[in-house]
Amino acid sequence: MAAVVREGAELEPGAGPGRDVRIRGARSRGPEPLAAKWESGAKKQPRRGLHGVAAVLPPGPAQLSEVAVWLVAAAYILLLWGAIQLSLQQLLTGPANSGGGDAFNALRARKYLQDITDFGPRPTGSATSEILTVNYLLDQVQKIKAESTAVHTIAVDVQKPTGFFSIDFLGGFTSYYANVANVVVKLEPKNGAKHAVLANCHFDSVANSPGASDDAVSCAVMLEILNVLSKSSSPLQHAIIFVFNGAEENILQASHGFITQHTWAKLVRAFINLEAAGVGGKEIVFQTGPENPWLVQAYARAAKHPFASVVGQEVFQSGVIPSDTDFRIYRDYGNIPGIDLAFIENGYIYHTKYDTADRIHLDSIQRAGDNILAVLQYLAMSEELADSTQYRHGSMVFFDVLGMFVVAYPKRIGTIINCLVAVATALYLGRKFSLSKSSGSLYRSDLLYGIGITIICWFITIVTILIVAVFISLTGHSMFWFTHFYASVILYGSIALMKLLLIHTLAKNLFYGKNVNKVYLSELYFDVSLTIWCCILIYFTQRDLCSAYVPGLWVAFPLLVKLLIGGQLKQKGPTLKLMAIYFLGLSIPHLLTMYLFWTAFEMFTPILGRSGTEIPPDIVQASIIAACTIILTTYFVSLIYLCRSTKWSLLSLAIVFLGSASLVCSGVFFPYSGEPASPHPKRIFLQHITRTFHSVNGEVVKKDSGIWINGFDYTLMSHVTPYIPEINDTLRSPCENAPFCGFPWYLPVHSFIRKNWYLPASELPIREPVAFRLISKYKLPSQSINMTFEVDGPSHITLYIRPREGSSIIRSSVGNASSLYSTDGDYFFFYSHGLQAPPWQFWLEIQTVDPTPDEMVVIAVASHYLFGDEQRTRELIALEKRFPEWCFISSWTSTYNLFVF
Repeated sequence: MAAVVREGAELEPGAGPGRDVRIRGARSRGPEPLAAKWESGAKKQPRRGLHGVAAVLPPGPAQLSEVAVWLVAAAYILLLWGAIQLSLQQLLTGPANSGGGDAFNALRARKYLQDITDFGPRPTGSATSEILTVNYLLDQVQKIKAESTAVHTIAVDVQKPTGFFSIDFLGGFTSYYANVANVVVKLEPKNGAKHAVLANCHFDSVANSPGASDDAVSCAVMLEILNVLSKSSSPLQHAIIFVFNGAEENILQASHGFITQHTWAKLVRAFINLEAAGVGGKEIVFQTGPENPWLVQAYARAAKHPFASVVGQEVFQSGVIPSDTDFRIYRDYGNIPGIDLAFIENGYIYHTKYDTADRIHLDSIQRAGDNILAVLQYLAMSEELADSTQYRHGSMVFFDVLGMFVVAYPKRIGTIINCLVAVATALYLGRKFSLSKSSGSLYRSDLLYGIGITIICWFITIVTILIVAVFISLTGHSMFWFTHFYASVILYGSIALMKLLLIHTLAKNLFYGKNVNKVYLSELYFDVSLTIWCCILIYFTQRDLCSAYVPGLWVAFPLLVKLLIGGQLKQKGPTLKLMAIYFLGLSIPHLLTMYLFWTAFEMFTPILGRSGTEIPPDIVQASIIAACTIILTTYFVSLIYLCRSTKWSLLSLAIVFLGSASLVCSGVFFPYSGEPASPHPKRIFLQHITRTFHSVNGEVVKKDSGIWINGFDYTLMSHVTPYIPEINDTLRSPCENAPFCGFPWYLPVHSFIRKNWYLPASELPIREPVAFRLISKYKLPSQSINMTFEVDGPSHITLYIRPREGSSIIRSSVGNASSLYSTDGDYFFFYSHGLQAPPWQFWLEIQTVDPTPDEMVVIAVASHYLFGDEQRTRELIALEKRFPEWCFISSWTSTYNLFVF
C-alpha cells in the first residue's frame, strides 16, 4: 500500500529492498501505485513496464505457494460440486408413497405407466394409440369416477378435432389434422366452476419408441393426480381439466384442436404442460408466462421439490434448442399463461427404443407427482385464477437453489436490484479513482490495461479451444465425449486453464515485472473482474433479460466480501482466515453457476447427438466448456498474481492436455455405446422409398426405389462403413431439381441434415398407396387460378409445393400467403389423421404473370407408413440387422410422387 511516513515513523527491522516492508506509525492512503519506487540506501533501478511507467516495488506480503493455491482451489471446487451432486441425487426427502389418503401414490402411477407402454409405440392413427390407449384411459377414468367422493364431479369427453395452423418451427410449415384424438376429463366442485386450470400430457409416441418418458409417464402422473383429487373431502374452488392428447408428436396438433375447438377450453385460465427431453430424473420448469408472475410464485410456494430456471426459459425461447411443446399452442392460440415442465436426465435415449418404463425410477415419478399435485391444488384454490389478466404485469426472475427453494421476484424488481448493484460498484471504483489520483497513482490506467489483458486472454483462450475442437473434428474423432463426458471436460478444460494461466503469468512477469507488488496486482485483477461483470450486468439489464441475475450474483457477492476484508487483506496479506472468507464470499455465485452449467450439459450433450450433419458438435461442446472455465475462474485470476510461480501448474496442465489429446486421437474414446444399462446410441433413420416423377401431361418421366439413409449427427457414416461397406460417400444421395430435393422428408429438417445416402432397392409393395388428384381448376376474376386437390392415404402425409418461376401462391384453404412459410421457395405441409378420416381437400390460389402458363406449380406428395404390416419390408429389416448394436434405427416405408400442374 502507499504510505506517508510521518515524522518519527520508523521501519520495522529487516525491511528493505526485496523484502516485506512495514512502516510503523504510517497512515495508509489508498492503493499502492505501480509507479511507486522503493529506495533504501540503494541506487534506483527503475524497470519500465509496457504501459510506460516505472514499476519497481517491494514484493509486499509473503506470496502464496503454487501447490497450496491449487490444493485449496481444487478442494473448494470439489466441495461445491459435491454439494450439487448431493442435490441431484437426493430426488426425495423420503421413500415413495405407497399408501392412500391425499398423497400421490408413485406405485399406482408406475402401474399406469407400465400398462400404457405395454401397448408399444403409439404413433397417431395407429390402433395402439387410437383404440388401445384411448380405451385404457377411459377405463381408468371410469374406475376413478366410481370411487370418487361426493364433493366433486367428473366429466369425460373424447374429442376428435379437425383443423390447421402454421408454425415457424424448423423453418416454418403448415400443419393440417383430421380426427385426431383427445381424452378430456374435467374435475370440478359439485356446484360447478366458472374457471379452470389445465393439465396437459400426450399419450402418442414417435414411431419405434415405447415413449415411456415422452410422454406416457406424464399421463400416468396425471391419472394418479386425478385419482387423489377425486377422493379428497375438501372441494376445489376451480375446476381442473386434464387433457390426454393424442397427436403431440405430429407437431402439436391435438392440443391445437382442444384449445381452439373444445367447449371446455373457454374455462381455462392457466395451464401446466408436462413434457420430456430426457428419461426420468428431475423435471425442470424451463418456461412460464407470458407475463404472469403469479404463476411462478404459485410454483415457488407449492412445489415440494423445485427445479426451475429462467435462464433455461430464455435459452429455449431463443430457438437454440430445435424443439417445441404444447406450451406454445396454449400460449399462442389460447392466449393463456402456463408452466412448462420437462424431464431432462439421460436425453441420450429420448425418442429411442430404450425409452422404457423400467428406466424411470420410482422416486422420479414420486417427485414429479408431489410437485404437480401440489401446484395444481394451489392453482385450483387461488384467487388469481379467476381473473389472471389483471395479474399480467411483466416477467419473473426465478431460479431454484439446489432444489431446496425457489428465488422468484418480478423482473422490474430485478432491474432495480441490478441498478443498485451497478451503482455500488461504480461508487467502489470511483472511490479508488479519487484516492489514487490524490496519491499520484495510475490506478485508472492500470485498470484499463488489466481489462485489456483479460479480454485478450479470453479471446486467445476461446480461439485456442476452438482450434483444438476443429482439429478433433477434422481428424475424425468428433463426439468422442458422447459416451465419455468427462473426457471433454479434461481435454478442453485443461487447454482452457493452461491458456488462462499462461497469459496471466506472462503478464505478471513480462508486462509488470517481477518486482511489482503482488498484493496490489491481485487487488487490481479483482477489480478488473468486478468491472467486467458489472458491464455484463448493465448490458443484460439493458437488453431486458431476466438472466441478468447471474452477472448480478458475480458482482454483488464478490463486492460484498471485498468491502468486508479488503482493508485487512492490504495490511496482513492473504492469510488463511482472509482467504477462507474470500472463498466463502465467492461460493454463492460459483455454486449457482456450476448448478446452471450442469443443467446445460445435461440438456445439450445428448442434443448434440441429434443436431444434424452441418454443425460440428465439438465446437459447441468446447465453447460451453470454455465459457464455464472462464466464468468460474474469473476471480481466481487474482490468485495467479499472488503465487510465487506457476511453472509446475503449466507443466501439469500441458501434460494432462497432451495426454488426453493423444488418447482422443488414438480412438480410445468411441462415441457410442450399446451397453444395455447405459446406452448412448447413434441415431439413424432408414426409409425404404419408391419415387415417381410425373410430367405436366401426367406421364411418368422417372421412377426409382431405394433405402434412404439419414444420420442425425456430425460423424455421418464413418463409424458404420466398416460394418456395411456399401454405405460410403459414393452412394451419397444427390439433390434433385424437385421440392425438398426429391426425397420424402418427414419434417423440414433438410437444412441441417444435408448429407444422406441412397441404396438401390426393389419397388415398394404398397397395398394402399396414396391417392392424389386435381378436382377442379378455374380462373378467378382477378385473373388468378384456383386449383382444388384431394389427397387420401396413410395417417402421415407430407406435401411439398413449389410455384414455378413467375407464379406465386397468394391464398390457400389453410391460410393466405403471409401465413405460409417457405424454405428456399418450397412450402411444407404436414398432414395427419386419426381413424375414419375422410380424404383431405384443399385449394390453392395461384397468381402468375403469364396469362397462359404451361406449368404453374409443382406438388410432391410423400406418404409415411409408420406402423402396421407396411412399415417395414424384408430388405429394410435385413439392412437394419447389419448395423452395429450401438446404433438406434428408426425405420419405415415412404413414397414420393411428384406432379406438375
